[in-house]
Amino acid sequence: MSRRKEMQRFIRAYKDETKVTEIDMKKVAKWAAGRGWPLPLPPDPLDLLAKQFTDAAREVVEYDKKTGKPYRVYHALKTSHGGTQLHFFVDIAEATRTQMHVSLGLRREQMVSDGLMLSYDQDHWNDAHPDEDPIQLPMDLSFDIELRKNAPDEDEGAA
Repeated sequence: MSRRKEMQRFIRAYKDETKVTEIDMKKVAKWAAGRGWPLPLPPDPLDLLAKQFTDAAREVVEYDKKTGKPYRVYHALKTSHGGTQLHFFVDIAEATRTQMHVSLGLRREQMVSDGLMLSYDQDHWNDAHPDEDPIQLPMDLSFDIELRKNAPDEDEGAA
């Protein structure tokens, strides 16, 4: 059994034993550790620092001088080198068309994957609760995006 499958089995066992319906994963971790689950090694400090820089880069937002609208400065790209997947960032002002097309495509694919899973979850809940009004969330986000694009700014610093 894979490590992930084993962890999923522990989550179910924790839920069955405690009878909780809202699961706090920190409590699951403590419960699992008490039953012999090995604690992970601390992360490499350099890897941890790189992740902190990654998180910081993803939060950098500037405002278009012409429109005043926000945009993300750093865009993630993936590449493979020697069988290892690497991630790097490009500044939107310096990115080539190809780099931006790839980066934007990756973000769009994340949205599609999220939307697909959301629709599966919605369909399952609706099937499992036939006596309740079905939840129907529209998957076309165009209208919502246009509303937000044209909404007055609540906070000058918000993106």
